[in-house]
Amino acid sequence: MTVRGTGRPELLAPAGDRERLEAAVLFGADAVYLAGTEFGMRTASPNFGENDLDSAVRFAHDTGVKVYLTCNTIAHNEELPRLPDFFRKVLAAGVDALIVADLGVLCLARRYAPNIPIHISTQAGVVNYEAANALYQMGAKRIVLARELTLAEIAELRKNTPEDLELEAFVHGSMCVSFSGRCLLSSYLTGRDANRGDCAQPCRWKYALSEEKRPGQYFPISEDGNGTYILNSKDMNMIEHVQELMDAGVTSFKIEGRAKSAYYAAVVTNAYRHAIDHFQKNPGQELPAWIPQELEKVSHRVYSTGFYFGKEPGQVLENGGYVRSYEVIAVCTGRAGSRTVLAQRNRFFRGSVADVLEPGKEPYLLKLDRIFDEAGTLLETANHAAMTVLLETDREIPAGTIFRQKITHD
Repeated sequence: MTVRGTGRPELLAPAGDRERLEAAVLFGADAVYLAGTEFGMRTASPNFGENDLDSAVRFAHDTGVKVYLTCNTIAHNEELPRLPDFFRKVLAAGVDALIVADLGVLCLARRYAPNIPIHISTQAGVVNYEAANALYQMGAKRIVLARELTLAEIAELRKNTPEDLELEAFVHGSMCVSFSGRCLLSSYLTGRDANRGDCAQPCRWKYALSEEKRPGQYFPISEDGNGTYILNSKDMNMIEHVQELMDAGVTSFKIEGRAKSAYYAAVVTNAYRHAIDHFQKNPGQELPAWIPQELEKVSHRVYSTGFYFGKEPGQVLENGGYVRSYEVIAVCTGRAGSRTVLAQRNRFFRGSVADVLEPGKEPYLLKLDRIFDEAGTLLETANHAAMTVLLETDREIPAGTIFRQKITHD
């Protein structure tokens, strides 16, 4: 969908728990996607119990943000009897759509929650307009496109589907070497079913070859002697190509990452919020440099543009870890008189310079000259976990603002 009254595409952010939900909303999401305690594809996230879900939906709706609930696991027979009650509960909670992948689950959703719009998950692997049209005839309001599509293929699919069928596409985050996330590697190696939300991510492990007559002797696949991460895909980053995505007909921009931190949700949502708004006001003009630079300040693997331009995204062969260059040192929780109240997250020193990210604004640098404890004692360092720190500053800093610093390696 486009956001009503604006003509701009929807920005859809991940919400793995209440903290991440609040970060996504505060930093500009039009909608969030989240899961209950069952039937979602991210069991590693805390997710939302029944009471938590009710509260989350109320909070989001009070701020004008929609809530889409994932029910996109591939359900087995023994799970089917629990689905009707699940659908009744999410219907009562007031969610704005259900994200499903399985045709049987789709049919049950239509039966037991007939008034909730249906979004077809990327797990369904839709790559052509005939599949999209068939699902539309079955009641789908939106298709979450497979990540393997190019922009040209999306444009063709858009031309050959009903105008009121919404198209959602991933624009940022982790990718998977399996088609539309349909992977059996985790099930084979660990017994944890990736198609039911329990992936152990063995694609991120380090592999080498062995020969049956030489037990214990390993042969690296790569030439550097350190093995290789042959299945370790790069991360997607389409921040520079928001205009092309809009031109292709994508109506909802989805950020991957329900298992990632509230900081990730805040920074990435903020960057894409500014990018979308920039191209709406200034079509064809380049982004201000600070917007793509923000995405270097979250933990990530090497970036690529996925399959959007017809080239495979490739793998990170050198290691399985993330690039991490910034850390959060504090989060603003409010104001106490003339002082800003900070909740400490990592150690910082008086006189250090923070990179400050306020909701909805370009980040700026701020020197932390005068910091105090709750008793009003001037501090040289904030080195106690989760301690309250009072910052003397003339600047009005809103709650939720993030203070961070570049990581230095001594």
